[in-house]
Amino acid sequence: MEVSIKNATDKIRSCFPKSFINLRWELIIHPARNSYFSLLDCDTDLDVQCKVLEWLSREAINGGTKQSMCYHLNGINAFFETSFNNKQMELIYCKLGNRVNHNLTIKFIESGLDLKIFESEDTSCN
Repeated sequence: MEVSIKNATDKIRSCFPKSFINLRWELIIHPARNSYFSLLDCDTDLDVQCKVLEWLSREAINGGTKQSMCYHLNGINAFFETSFNNKQMELIYCKLGNRVNHNLTIKFIESGLDLKIFESEDTSCN
């Protein structure tokens, strides 16, 4: 793990109290839900931020139990210092989840997480 992503991973681990990094450099966010992402291809804080949105947004809106969904939504909001609600997170998942549009994820983060950025995109959620 690069020193440059240490701040991001430390922050994630404080925002998601059940999280830990395993021996395969996977950041396990919630062991019971098996929500995680690999850190092997993360070189910068931006890489980690993208993975949080791309790989955890689904769990925040469709993560099994209400408790699990709240854990993920609250953790994402704490990590980004935002207050996204369920409907907003559903839009984020629709536009960015599963790394469907990585360039848009970067654009969204660089915009300061401005949801209006999705209005100008031709992608749909249907």
